[in-house]
Amino acid sequence: MIKPAKLLVATNNPGKLREYVSLLDGLPFELTTLAKAGIADDVEETGSSMEQNAIQKASVYSALSGLITLADDSGLEVDALGGEPGPFSRRYAGDDVSDRERNDFLLTKLRSVPWEGRGARFRCVIAIATPEGRVETCEGVCEGVIALDSRGEGGFGYDPIFHLPELDKRMAELTLEEKNEISHRARAAQKARPILELLGK
Repeated sequence: MIKPAKLLVATNNPGKLREYVSLLDGLPFELTTLAKAGIADDVEETGSSMEQNAIQKASVYSALSGLITLADDSGLEVDALGGEPGPFSRRYAGDDVSDRERNDFLLTKLRSVPWEGRGARFRCVIAIATPEGRVETCEGVCEGVIALDSRGEGGFGYDPIFHLPELDKRMAELTLEEKNEISHRARAAQKARPILELLGK
């Protein structure tokens, strides 16, 4: 039996990795991680957009590993903040802060914004790079509202304050299966699947 090719999922975020294991299930690849590939290098996100950051990470890690590599950059865009924090979502409240501190920081910034002005979206850009230098990108978006407080134990990042009006739930209140039906990452991964299926042949 021919062993499937390896696909490097280039993230050190355990929550993101858990989602990708489910989202990429059934593809003709054996998923591997940065740790399993013996890569300790941290690619700094110096791009001014999620697309630039995703391409940068996928390209560098593919060159380092010699493997087809999937990397993403994702973030929260808040209308009342002119689209911030966007590609700076993880570092918005400063370096080395917890998800809770990050959420509290954002809620404080929106304290005087009424419900109807709290529209927001999660955006995810996936980049797939090959060792030969080919790169393709896919994007997924999930619309919602920034809630007035934190709720829910699931997910990670801004999930506890991201309200989904059509479900009347926070992203953090969804099961992994539910989240993988509607999230920005799920929608980007759905577009990435046919690209990966062709690369896996």
